[in-house]
Amino acid sequence: MSDIPEDLLYTSEHEWMRITDNKAEIGITNHAQNELGDIVYVELPALDDEIDTGDEFGTIESVKAVSPLYMPISGRILEVNTALHDHPELVNEDCYDEGWLVRIEISNNDDKEELLSPKAYKAIL
Repeated sequence: MSDIPEDLLYTSEHEWMRITDNKAEIGITNHAQNELGDIVYVELPALDDEIDTGDEFGTIESVKAVSPLYMPISGRILEVNTALHDHPELVNEDCYDEGWLVRIEISNNDDKEELLSPKAYKAIL
């Protein structure tokens, strides 16, 4: 079973969220990065972009495939992980900390109801 931190929320598309107040940090799960293999490129949105739940907000490219990234909760992009531009392998090495993708300001708190608990995420794997 993949590493699934208990302090995060998840999506069925294998994104994770760390929510603090009205902000969230978003990345892909250990399961997702394992399935993708070696990450070679990450395309992320521009600062201040407004992205709705379920919309594509970027892509992640590995030696195996190019996969879309889906926004787990509506919000405005506050920060992107610029370290991934030169070091996309951070997603493989530390997907829950150094390999985060974006930080957002949440625009619709009701979207949180659709996210999965660690237990629910484990059940879909």
